[in-house]
Amino acid sequence: MPSEPAPVRDLDDLRQRLREFAQARDWDQFHSPKNLAMALIAESAELVEHFQWLREDQSTRLAPEKKAQVAEELADVLSYLVRLADKLDIDLFAAVTAKLARNETCYPASLVRGSARKYTEY
Repeated sequence: MPSEPAPVRDLDDLRQRLREFAQARDWDQFHSPKNLAMALIAESAELVEHFQWLREDQSTRLAPEKKAQVAEELADVLSYLVRLADKLDIDLFAAVTAKLARNETCYPASLVRGSARKYTEY
């Protein structure tokens, strides 16, 4: 029985571990950006299924078993996201930092606090 893998320390560690995981199984040949994007959407859909038809309050109070299932789907989503970014040589931290800066400009707190309107609506 294989030993428990060491915990992932950061995003770079995760990217490297996922890269090595795919290479050891000769799966890199299947990990084109197109295929990874499709897998990301499929896993996202599996995540959404856990919340489908729940009321808002139910979605915030998941039973432990359901929460564990959601955690597995989140792990799949993150894994495919990180793998896709790796294949496209995109720095996810830089991308999210730039996007956050853009959102801060598009959604100034003074104009949107408590509102779900899109920036084109105010």
